[in-house]
Amino acid sequence: MAIPSTAATGDPETTAVDGIAEFGTIDTDETELASRLRLAVTRLHRRLRQHAAGGLTQTQASALASIGQLGSPTLGTLAARESVQPPSMTRIVGALEELGHVSRVIDSADRRVARVTLTAQGHEVLQRSRSLKNAFLAQQLHRLPPDERQALGNLTVLLERLVSLDEP
Repeated sequence: MAIPSTAATGDPETTAVDGIAEFGTIDTDETELASRLRLAVTRLHRRLRQHAAGGLTQTQASALASIGQLGSPTLGTLAARESVQPPSMTRIVGALEELGHVSRVIDSADRRVARVTLTAQGHEVLQRSRSLKNAFLAQQLHRLPPDERQALGNLTVLLERLVSLDEP
């Protein structure tokens, strides 16, 4: 919950985020923009999920995509990436293994470590899912006038920058 605060800045156009002191004071326009942006991205993400292939749960699809991005992660690395506990990731990977989408391989440098890799079928499911999502989004973009598509192109650059601000 946001509460008006002028204590930090003396400016009535700033907001302190109640219970989240780490964020300090935020301009009310930025808070409103953040709220609208979060909602739009959430809705877009939900629509894209509806166009995924493979009959996977959202958790399985996300783990499969992360494995594709990371290459051959350990279960611990994958669990951290997906923000789940290692036992949960073990179950997720087990389900993906049963479907034939991933396999576990022993690390050649450290035989105590198991890595998760995509199988050919997993690559295919991942590629098909991405293609379906891209086709849906391209179709939606095609419905917009050229100037709005250009604005979204510019926004994409800013969103990529925004996402990378907290990366190490």
